[in-house]
Amino acid sequence: MKKILVFLLSALIVNIAQAKQISYVEEMQALGAVSGQGLACNASKYDTFELLARAIMISKASSDAEQEKGMKAYNEYKADAFISKMRDGFADCRSIAAAFDKQAIFKATLYGDGTIKMPDGSIITPRQAYDATLVYKKDPDARNKYIKMYNEQNNRIHNDPAFQKALREKQLQAGM
Repeated sequence: MKKILVFLLSALIVNIAQAKQISYVEEMQALGAVSGQGLACNASKYDTFELLARAIMISKASSDAEQEKGMKAYNEYKADAFISKMRDGFADCRSIAAAFDKQAIFKATLYGDGTIKMPDGSIITPRQAYDATLVYKKDPDARNKYIKMYNEQNNRIHNDPAFQKALREKQLQAGM
């Protein structure tokens, strides 16, 4: 029994250590996925999350190139999470929005120069000071824009002759 307990504790410690070694891009992917869920479910603290996530993205990047990679990863995962929620009919959004609004990130403090004091007490200092009020501009119509973008993309795909041909071939193969 003691061996099992020791093994479980050591596995837990290793997992915690690995979690702290998450790469910048992986962190941006995670923030993007959470943001997409919050936007899709109309979470009341979505705009505050966006401001903090973007500040983290800028402040943690070690270079402009890394920041660009992080921004791309953030936006891709945000869009994917939003589309996923849209495809499942925005199922369980009430509980997702409630959980979203209770995240620890909202206990972070963002200072005017881009410095962030995280809930765990750690300080993230940007490589160069910037005006933190400019990292995010609230867009009350963001959710509708995402839905419109998705529908336009879907319509383009479905109206593409190559798609129509592939669909007919697949239907013939399936015996329809």
